[in-house]
Amino acid sequence: MTREQLFENIRQKRSFLCVGLDTDLKKVPQHLVEKTALDNDFDAIFEFNRAIIDATAPYCIAYKPNLAFYEAHGVKGWIAFEKTVQYLNDNYPDQFIIADAKRGDIGNTSKLYARTFFEEMDVDAVTVAPYMGEDSVTPFLGYEGKWVILLALTSNKGSQDFQLTQDAKGERLFEKVLTRSQQWADAGQMMYVVGATQGCAFADIRRLAPDHFLLVPGIGAQGGSLEEVCKYGWNDHCGLIVNSSRAIIYADSTERFAEMAAEQAREVQKQMAAILKAHNL
Repeated sequence: MTREQLFENIRQKRSFLCVGLDTDLKKVPQHLVEKTALDNDFDAIFEFNRAIIDATAPYCIAYKPNLAFYEAHGVKGWIAFEKTVQYLNDNYPDQFIIADAKRGDIGNTSKLYARTFFEEMDVDAVTVAPYMGEDSVTPFLGYEGKWVILLALTSNKGSQDFQLTQDAKGERLFEKVLTRSQQWADAGQMMYVVGATQGCAFADIRRLAPDHFLLVPGIGAQGGSLEEVCKYGWNDHCGLIVNSSRAIIYADSTERFAEMAAEQAREVQKQMAAILKAHNL
């Protein structure tokens, strides 16, 4: 998916919402887990995802499966992830699929990670850790229409341990990541992860990366403010993909879980539509 196609989807759907598929069998509705116990062929992870996707697709432009929630179940989890991606590609080809894998290793290993996600799985983007440098990132950049989403400034408390540290000139580490990585790819192939809880730091991000899309986790259950994210992180093409996971997919634990997820996604989409209108988009 190109940058122009992604922006057009945002305009058409009046939304820049990404639904995070952090599917945890300890949190999905109990009737799905019970059905798995009765039928070994029933895939509770995939069936939960399918119901969530069908319910929320009208209100979002992207889905972000977090690989940890699938790898935790071994082969069965990987199969559920593959089925989820295939279901999206077959039924909702306009959705931007992000594999939240946070990969990053020496060049040969990164080549295989890239092959896994872009050739075998056929996702649109993968999150990548930048701290092993250019040769660990560039293997992901060799696929036309595919994206690297580089970790820049995350929303967790521990982000202060390294990402906010300064060198002798006062440049913070996340700023160095933004500056150096733009030598590897432009705004048509690279995005950055910036946590919603970082607030006015978005102004610093936009100073260094004015044109790039930002993937923003942390609204909803993590306490990030959509209004603050948009105030500081907006650009002329929206430039934001805002993720919500738990607040949407676990809005209800009964057989109405998909219906309630749709309601939560619809409410966020309404807020986003108003913001787009206010910016004349």
